[in-house]
Amino acid sequence: MDLSGPVGADIAQQIVCSAENSSLDWRAQYGYIEDIGDGRGFTGGLIGFCSGTGDMLEVVERCAADSRGSALARFVPALRRVDGSDSHDGLGRAFEAAWRQAADDPAFRRAQHAVLDEQYRWPAVDQARADGLRGLGQLVYYDALVMHGPGEDEESFGGIRRAAVATSRPPAQGGDERYYLSAFLDARRRVMHMEEAHADTSRLDTAQQWWLDAGNLDLDLPLHWQVYGDDYAITSPPPGIDPGPSQRRHPDRDSEDGAHDLLGGPGSLVTHAAETIRRWTGR
Repeated sequence: MDLSGPVGADIAQQIVCSAENSSLDWRAQYGYIEDIGDGRGFTGGLIGFCSGTGDMLEVVERCAADSRGSALARFVPALRRVDGSDSHDGLGRAFEAAWRQAADDPAFRRAQHAVLDEQYRWPAVDQARADGLRGLGQLVYYDALVMHGPGEDEESFGGIRRAAVATSRPPAQGGDERYYLSAFLDARRRVMHMEEAHADTSRLDTAQQWWLDAGNLDLDLPLHWQVYGDDYAITSPPPGIDPGPSQRRHPDRDSEDGAHDLLGGPGSLVTHAAETIRRWTGR
């Protein structure tokens, strides 16, 4: 499985949704919003965009630019002010209501997919490929980016990866794929235990670690896992989605840039979001 294609992307969203929303129905999460008490303000949408980390602001800015009549547009100044904090100042219940109301707005959905792809899915796929990882590694990186965000501090994706590389080389550097992914999951557990809101590591222990221990490095179906004690399964590809080529790549994905750390390289966040959005939403 490859997260660059629509089938792999859909399955990855189901897996992430099981941990973020206790459901496989990721398409029902556009209007999800709450403050989960993790110090990041409001959390909402497909992957938990946060008012305190900038990605929720980007979703709303894109939606406002695409749909001039969006009720979310008036909250852009407040989102800019609270960025970097857990403050609800200028947002509150009115913002929550507007976010939920926008759930069926095509512009709002396009904005969520665009930010998801640019900041999380494509960076995860690119870095996994650069490290010589297959489907499971792409998912491991994607889930880590969703929860911890990009960055180089010890609690962000870059710091977790750096800690893993310090103890086990990735395959692209001559290391063993299973040992490296195990080191990455161990490094991520340590970071998750630093936050009470993320202290439950079942999204790793009884999901990603299970698949790793079973040697399912390609993330082949069927998949069975548990999160927070609930059982989940994906036994067949999502219906109605054209699987397309097994390796969908952007026009510049096969360049020599793939030989180094793409998170910090030029063009690493280049996205073809429109094509992905069309495939996922049918819009």
